[in-house]
Amino acid sequence: MSMTNTSGIITSVGEECAEEDQRRIVRSLVDYNDRQARPEQFRDLSVLSRQGDELVGGLIGYTHWNWLFIKQLWVAEAVRRGGVGRGLMAAAEQEAIRRSCRHAHCDTFDFQALPFYRALGYHVFGELPDYPAGHTRFFLQKRDLYSRGSP
Repeated sequence: MSMTNTSGIITSVGEECAEEDQRRIVRSLVDYNDRQARPEQFRDLSVLSRQGDELVGGLIGYTHWNWLFIKQLWVAEAVRRGGVGRGLMAAAEQEAIRRSCRHAHCDTFDFQALPFYRALGYHVFGELPDYPAGHTRFFLQKRDLYSRGSP
C-alpha cells in the first residue's frame, strides 16, 4: 500500500524494509540524537550459555548513554531455575559496568520473568495492561549498577 501527499511524497507500508533503508533510518536518528545530547556510544551486547555444544541460554541487548538495555533473555526450560539466567544477567551487568554504564532497563510480561527481575533488584517503572489481551507488559529499571554489584 502506498499513499502520495500534496507535496509528492510517497509513503509505503509493508512488512519488510531494505537493509540500506534501515541503516539510513538508524544512522540519521543517531546523528540527530548525538547533536541533542552527548554521543550515545551504542554497542551491541550478547551473552550466551552453552551446555556442551547446545545453546541453553542467551541474552541480547545493547549499551548506550551509560545504560544497559536487555532486549531478550531466554533460558531453555530444561535448565531453568539452575542459575543460568542469573549468570547471564551477572555477565551482562559486569560488561555494562566495564563499558561505563551506571543503570539497566528491560521489559517483560506477567507470564514471563517479572519475579526473576525483581529478585535481581529491578523495579517496575511502567506497565501496559492488556498487552497482549489479558496480560500486562512491565518496564523495569535497575539504578546504580556500581553500588549493587552483580546479581
